[in-house]
Amino acid sequence: MFISILIFGFLFGLILQYASLNKYNTIGGMATLDDLTVAKAIAVAIGLGAILLNIEIGLGFASFHVKPLILGGIVIGGILFGTGMAILGYCPGTLAISLGEGSLDALAGIIGGLLGGLVFTLVLPSIKSILGPDLGAISLQTLIPSKVAFYVVLIIIGVVFIAAAFWLHGFEKQKNYRWLIAGALLAILNTIVFSQFGSDRPIGASTTYPYLSDVLAGLTQNDYFAKIQKPGHWELIFLGGAFLAGLIGSLVTKTFKLKMVYENWEKYRGASNVQRAIWAFIGGFILIFGARMAGGCTSGHVISGGMQMAVSSLLFAVVVFGSLLLTGKLFYKS
Repeated sequence: MFISILIFGFLFGLILQYASLNKYNTIGGMATLDDLTVAKAIAVAIGLGAILLNIEIGLGFASFHVKPLILGGIVIGGILFGTGMAILGYCPGTLAISLGEGSLDALAGIIGGLLGGLVFTLVLPSIKSILGPDLGAISLQTLIPSKVAFYVVLIIIGVVFIAAAFWLHGFEKQKNYRWLIAGALLAILNTIVFSQFGSDRPIGASTTYPYLSDVLAGLTQNDYFAKIQKPGHWELIFLGGAFLAGLIGSLVTKTFKLKMVYENWEKYRGASNVQRAIWAFIGGFILIFGARMAGGCTSGHVISGGMQMAVSSLLFAVVVFGSLLLTGKLFYKS
């Protein structure tokens, strides 16, 4: 099991690295609308993945893992996650890949994320009241009882997501279609991970941070750690594979380089290494705290949940991208 999870993480890392989906310039560029690669790849992953996964589930080879619609956590957590993502320029999963490539700002973000995970564990008992109400696990499958109608609507929605990606691509006027290949491969990989022959769970990353920080701090005798122990362990191994992909991939292509400040950050915020490290730390803290409030991140909520047509995940995606763009407009000023 350890080896298979490590391989899944390695493939995940290679896919994101192939299309530069892990890089600060790409994710930060989404916040400033300088680069739409992330949105296009995610739209393809959700559109194609929804069709593949639901067919797989219908055939009995996998099962749903829909996250509940805990309204306060989804909305507030989504706002925080989008803010942290814009400032940091990474997602919980891409931090590991970029660290493997030598990105020092990713390391600062990881440290901030570990602290964010630890603080969330400590304050969770006192903020539970603002996370609700819990409206249950709602998805397209629960909303449309008829199987025929469900698959018809599912395919239409899937095609719309893919068409939206091409529509966005039209604005950029680029000939690079790596985002399309990466999005399709992410959908296929997640479908395999979901299967009974894979890990019988979705891809995820953010649970790693409170899991690891709680272990390091000895904060394991609580209800929250008991809840996240199994998924956190899985995701830690998965991100270990992603880190190896970043490291090996960058060494093979001779692109490994220790670097703190990237071009897009310098364009808007200056060339100070210290300032970048501080903001990356803050962004990482906000990112992971928000992810834990919402119960997931870009990979575990937006992509994996989107593939299941989960209402909680689709709402989270809308809130995150809205917060990402608003923060990008306010935080990045040329």
